Amino acid sequence: MSENINGQGAAYKVLTVRTSEDTRAQLEVLAQLNERSVTEETRLALEHWVEKSKSDPAVLKRAEQVRDEIEREAETKRNAIAAVLGGKRAKSTRSPKQAAFEA
Repeated sequence: MSENINGQGAAYKVLTVRTSEDTRAQLEVLAQLNERSVTEETRLALEHWVEKSKSDPAVLKRAEQVRDEIEREAETKRNAIAAVLGGKRAKSTRSPKQAAFEA
């Protein structure tokens, strides 16, 4: 479910989060101190966490591993489709760097 809350064209999706009573109480206090709603305080915290995670070396390394896995799976599927359609291997869409690395 998407909602356009801020009137600036940004679509938001509803996210339900379960948390302890203590964390919820602290969040409510922080929201009050910052003169924001609990929803806005939560959204800002999540956005901050996402941005922080995008510069975490461990996350970046895992993202590269996942991307490589996706590329391998895509290559396998391209080859399977090519085999079904005419017995030819699909052309590789890998960059020369990727092809050299995997060789």
